[in-house]
Amino acid sequence: MKVILYVHGMGGNFSEAESYRKDCPGFDVVGAEYDGSFPAKARDDIRRAYDVLRGEYECVYLLANSIGAYFSMLALQGCEPEKALFISPILDMERVILDMMSRAGVSEDDLRTKGEIVTASGEILSWEYLRFVRENPLTWNAPTEILYAGNDIITSRQTVNEFVLGHDARLTVMENGEHWFHTAEQVAFLDEWLRRVLS
Repeated sequence: MKVILYVHGMGGNFSEAESYRKDCPGFDVVGAEYDGSFPAKARDDIRRAYDVLRGEYECVYLLANSIGAYFSMLALQGCEPEKALFISPILDMERVILDMMSRAGVSEDDLRTKGEIVTASGEILSWEYLRFVRENPLTWNAPTEILYAGNDIITSRQTVNEFVLGHDARLTVMENGEHWFHTAEQVAFLDEWLRRVLS
């Protein structure tokens, strides 16, 4: 038996796994419930979910969306799934945080001193979070398929290209896609990609 562990992005939930079932013939699809407030919490929750599936199935794949890809790589390095499928993945969390700080006009000294800063857009910047990311670099060895949107405003094309060059990864780009695949055209592209990389 084969299973796909689905790890949602920010604001999502484990029940989204159901929407992918139609594109994953021959696989059970199970959503991971995790606490995304801090990387270590997400890491531990996702690892527990993976370990349960590893004990029940012969073959475990990973399907992760956005920040779920970062949390999954953090959780599963060293016990990688047979294959990973990433949708609009966050591949360099430090870069994402530094970009958020730059947009908000927050320096590292400010963040270190205050510990936590809420930006005008409502995003919470945390020195502890940034420090954790820096102190826990990722090592990822699973064969990986990436679906990337040409208009992704969170992960740059340079970041995704560098990841692909440095890993066992293949890249598919929807040039007119966005970080959140949500229009009918984008969802159809995602569905076709998922069926193709699983076939």
